[in-house]
Amino acid sequence: MTADSEIELKEAFQRAQRGHNNKAKLVASLKSRYNKLEDKTLFHEEFVHYLKYAMIVYKREPAVENVIEFVAKFATSFQPPPNAENEQQEEEEEEEEEDEDDHPFLSFIFNFLLESHKASSHAVRFRACQLINKLLGGMAENAQIDDDLFDRIHQAMLVRVTDKFPNVRIQAALAMTRLQQPKDPDCPTINAYMLILENDSNAEVRRAVLSCIAMSPRTLPKVLKRTRDIKENVRKLAYQVLSEKVHIKALTIAQRVGLLQQGLHDTSESVRDIVCSRLLPAWLLRLDGNVIELLHRLDVENCAETAMEILKAIFKTMPAEELLQNRAQLDDRKVIPEDSLTCENMLYWRSLCEFLKGKGDDGEEMLEQVLPDAATYGDYLFGYLKAVPVLTEEQRADFNQLELVMTKEFISQQLIHLIGCLDTNEEGGRKRVLVVLQEMLALTQTPSSLVSLLTEKLLALIPDDQRRIQTVAEIISDVREPIMEASQPVDENRSRRQQVQLAEVKVRLMEAKQDLEDCIAAQDFSRAAELKDAIADLEDQRNQVLQEISESSQPVDREALAEKNDPETLLRCLTMCAELLKQMNIKTRTGPTISALMSSLVLPSIANAHPAVRNMAVVCLGTCTLHSKELAKTHMVLLLQIAQLDEVKIRISALRAIIDLLLLFGFQLLSETASTQTVQPPLSPDRQEGEATPAEDKGSIPEDTAQSILVMLSEFLDSEMSDLRTETAEGLAKLMYTGRISSAKMLSRLVLLWYNPVTEDDVRLRHCLGVFFQLYARESRAHQEVVEETFLPTIRTLLNAPATSPLAEVDINNVVELLVELTRPSGLIKPSANTEEVCVHDYLAVRMCGEMLKDPTAPEVRLYAKTLSNLELSREETVRDDLTTLLQQLVLVVKDRVCLRALEKMLRQLVDSKEQAVVNASALQPLDVNADEAATEDPSKSTKRPKRGQRKASTAKGGRRPSRKAESSEESDGENVPESVPVVRSSRRAKIAALEKTKLDLNPLINQEANVS
Repeated sequence: MTADSEIELKEAFQRAQRGHNNKAKLVASLKSRYNKLEDKTLFHEEFVHYLKYAMIVYKREPAVENVIEFVAKFATSFQPPPNAENEQQEEEEEEEEEDEDDHPFLSFIFNFLLESHKASSHAVRFRACQLINKLLGGMAENAQIDDDLFDRIHQAMLVRVTDKFPNVRIQAALAMTRLQQPKDPDCPTINAYMLILENDSNAEVRRAVLSCIAMSPRTLPKVLKRTRDIKENVRKLAYQVLSEKVHIKALTIAQRVGLLQQGLHDTSESVRDIVCSRLLPAWLLRLDGNVIELLHRLDVENCAETAMEILKAIFKTMPAEELLQNRAQLDDRKVIPEDSLTCENMLYWRSLCEFLKGKGDDGEEMLEQVLPDAATYGDYLFGYLKAVPVLTEEQRADFNQLELVMTKEFISQQLIHLIGCLDTNEEGGRKRVLVVLQEMLALTQTPSSLVSLLTEKLLALIPDDQRRIQTVAEIISDVREPIMEASQPVDENRSRRQQVQLAEVKVRLMEAKQDLEDCIAAQDFSRAAELKDAIADLEDQRNQVLQEISESSQPVDREALAEKNDPETLLRCLTMCAELLKQMNIKTRTGPTISALMSSLVLPSIANAHPAVRNMAVVCLGTCTLHSKELAKTHMVLLLQIAQLDEVKIRISALRAIIDLLLLFGFQLLSETASTQTVQPPLSPDRQEGEATPAEDKGSIPEDTAQSILVMLSEFLDSEMSDLRTETAEGLAKLMYTGRISSAKMLSRLVLLWYNPVTEDDVRLRHCLGVFFQLYARESRAHQEVVEETFLPTIRTLLNAPATSPLAEVDINNVVELLVELTRPSGLIKPSANTEEVCVHDYLAVRMCGEMLKDPTAPEVRLYAKTLSNLELSREETVRDDLTTLLQQLVLVVKDRVCLRALEKMLRQLVDSKEQAVVNASALQPLDVNADEAATEDPSKSTKRPKRGQRKASTAKGGRRPSRKAESSEESDGENVPESVPVVRSSRRAKIAALEKTKLDLNPLINQEANVS
């Protein structure tokens, strides 16, 4: 090759480094030169020679990126245009074989890159995968490559997606985008993609796969699972991919609802924005903007709350004019006609009204256009609720009729909810709504599912508690003791028979009188005498019939009250009573009316045979006792008995009532006399390790009663019924957080329960305890002391767990890390400003040293020695002296090398922080007393090194995460992956200055190589 051509190729690479150069012209010029060459081998070698300078640079330098882009464009420029490709397909095999050889440069580049992907340098592997990605991506849509080359690329990239470096895995995954075969159930690329989505630890790699994976029935569940990814950026991209690539009809109803529920409640605001701004508009677009149709696709009867949130998100993006477009469904009364009501348009109407109501004065005018006045709406509501049918047992077996009634009940619920949007300031309308609600509650045909909601809306319209109590008590009285007549109602059939009988008697009487006149005229006096007697009998019979008719038609003046005790009536009355007690102010005491309801309704229902009635009665009893301490004392024993003996659901209701009473009144409630509540002293280590429960520290509280309650709760934690176990754990967490109990043993039980594999599927329990531990430990120093007392008993329990126990599977190191983090002094919400104060980790260090001295050969000694280096120790001299002495004793007796190194390191750190002069002294020698005095006299020496505990805190809390961020930015930049977080743009001058300082130029390397050669 001539010198001119060498210079031109070199110049092309030099000019390609500058971003402002037109790469298309460079490519055309170099391609023209290439086509004129007869022997292209030297060109290939020289081209690769200059390319290697860029491939050894791992950092994403602008100059290197420009060169890579130039190489990709030049190599793909040899691909024929689509028309030429179609013509080639029609040629003979000999010509096709010749055409395949027309692109030696492209084949040469691919061969070179496939040979380089196994290089030991991660930079070369990264650039090789990047170039393959750009080459495949730069080809035409209908481009074809040789089957052998396809297989070689495929195999190489399958290897590289398991590379150690995330950036290499990203480029390999992107390079396989066009190698997917979604219709092939055994496609290796898709299998690799799904494996990466499930198992790759780097979030940017998962994002890269999400951006390029093809949607199919196999891959859709994996993409849906990424909406619950631990990283915000991955979740955000998953929703974005679903909105762009997946039709709403491709998802099941459960998947649609789950996506929206998770997205709208995501902890990240950016994810919530993606759901509202991308996913919902995409679904609406595919449904021609029909919001009602979207609701129909979500089955709103089973996910009303989610549908309400969706509609609220949609309304926020709509202008005011569009909000009122669906007003055409309303008639002249501003209501939807009853025969046109559906679950979807009813929920839309309610959501729209609540959205406009929430806008305050701005939405008041629009609200008046979509909602009638209170009186009109009250009549409309009453008419619809009365039309809800009541099914018999035979009709309930018919699924169609049952579904119809359930639909009507759902619509009724939404209509009742809409009462909250009415303008009830006008007296007439408010009274009409009150009358309608009272009448509906008194009607026996009102569905039981609506009673609680009707009572809630009724009480919301009555501000005074006494009026509330009186109103609900009257309704309960009407429902349970309806007014009935003393006599039986008039039987219409009997009345009709009496009238017929009277008519017959009258006819016979008239005939007898006529015969009597005829006999007298004929002077037949014997016959006349007989007729006269018959007439007298008929008249007596007529009078008797008339008397019976008059008696049956007389109005009944007497009334009687018949008490109803059937389960349905009792459940209806108890539901209203429970809602009343719930809505009452907690400071409102129980009066005569509430006491009468308790004695006549609630307490007798506790012994009812029907479980639902008993459960609601327990709820009423527990809520009522919150309003009266005396009532709580009276019925506490009853609640305790129910919590242990009844069905699971009823036991849980009783347990909730007990926990609420202890939270409100404390364990002082268990005392027979009202005594002054004493401050609970902190538990000492000796008492903590004893067999007694924390109830022994309750002062004047009867120890046996308090301890029996804690024993009962402790037994519930071992229950096989997950609901009861979860409710107990949540109740104990509340009691401990509010300070009602302080027990290291109970906290240890909760920690073990959280780690127990048995509770792995109990999401609510895991979430509750996970939040509780953090809040409890960060609240105060006293709480951290309780956690510190929990440390050794918890570790002992795990170490001594038999092989058959689920606790044997728990990772003890993980438990230790948790307890150390919870007791970290810097983790307090209000950490102490005095660094000289003895902290919890000081006590924990002394405890672990003492435990190691008991048995230096025990296997847990290595665990304790490792944990010592993670503690934040205070600067208190006495504690450090004691700890130094203990460590010196341990160094002499511990034989394990790993433990010995950890202990010696810890000892050196203690000595080093005390006085710098003794660093070179033997760690096995006792410390000099004069060194302590010197450190005390010269504070500057003792503070030269930052406190070890503080440095460790910054490492534990802030050190790991920045390192991961650095890895994400340097090791996995996520090329071709949509950006997730917008960055603030700096000024142009600042960017130019920074670029000049940091940009890499390949020219010196190329020139140096040329000079050497």
